[in-house]
Amino acid sequence: MVQELPLLRHLGNVFVLSAPSGTGKSTLAKQLVKEVADLNFSVSFTTRRPRPGEVDGKDYFFVDDATFDAMVAEDGFVEWVRVYERRYGTGKAWIQEKLQSGMDILLDIESQGARLVHEAIPDAVMVFLLPPSSAELSARLRGRGDESEEQVRIRLDYARHELAQFQGYDYLVVNDTVEQAYRRLESIILATRCRRERMTSTAQQILDSF
Repeated sequence: MVQELPLLRHLGNVFVLSAPSGTGKSTLAKQLVKEVADLNFSVSFTTRRPRPGEVDGKDYFFVDDATFDAMVAEDGFVEWVRVYERRYGTGKAWIQEKLQSGMDILLDIESQGARLVHEAIPDAVMVFLLPPSSAELSARLRGRGDESEEQVRIRLDYARHELAQFQGYDYLVVNDTVEQAYRRLESIILATRCRRERMTSTAQQILDSF
């Protein structure tokens, strides 16, 4: 399902944020994009139905199976995966445009899709958001009140599977409180932007000015 992309010389940073459902990933991703300058949120395509309050084109691009099939056939995804009997995909054209312009991108995707993105973009910064405990995650899922008990159990079973993938990530952040988790995630983004390989041209320009 992974696609080969001509992204070896891209200018922007790619940040991949993964977490089990109910950990608070979407809330933190929205806050990061709102408060961190020059960080763009990558909106995924999905065949699942919108949850209350979700907006098409902002939270996800909600499409039917036929539209998703057509995009797969046209090589329109960086990656796509099937989760909970629904499909999710990261659109290729938008990603390429932002990266080549030097903008940073934040991808909010589950672990299987994250692995495929990392294969396509090896220098992507991989961040995994952890719940404080299984009991807390269970309480958060049930607190939503929009899913059956059977669906909650399915999500908890899958959460254990996702948590087992944490060794494939560069950074691990526990979402004990939103404020603390946000500060940790923000620090990862700002530190990445200051890495030598990202600042070499700027440093050389300053050196040349002497």
